Amino acid sequence: MDKKKFKKQIEDFICEKCGKQNIGNGYTNHCYNCLWSKHVDVNPGDREETCGGLMKPANLFKKDGEFFIEHICEKCGFIRNKKAVKGDNFDELVKIMAKVK
Repeated sequence: MDKKKFKKQIEDFICEKCGKQNIGNGYTNHCYNCLWSKHVDVNPGDREETCGGLMKPANLFKKDGEFFIEHICEKCGFIRNKKAVKGDNFDELVKIMAKVK
């Protein structure tokens, strides 16, 4: 990710997949409850993507000691990886790992 292209957006949102309220911190890009995301950015935080498709948490992998969630847009197939964060639903992370094996 080019840090120059990152735009911090502090936004709260209601997840379109599970309906849970999420409190944003400027780096939030997925629902803490179900881990789904929405395809709204060309570059992280810019909200310039017109697709708007829901992004399924399809894979969980470890890189440089940290876990990342791979999201795949159900509308256009775009793939974006996002670091798993404290507060993410652990049971959902385990479900993703179980599917991957």
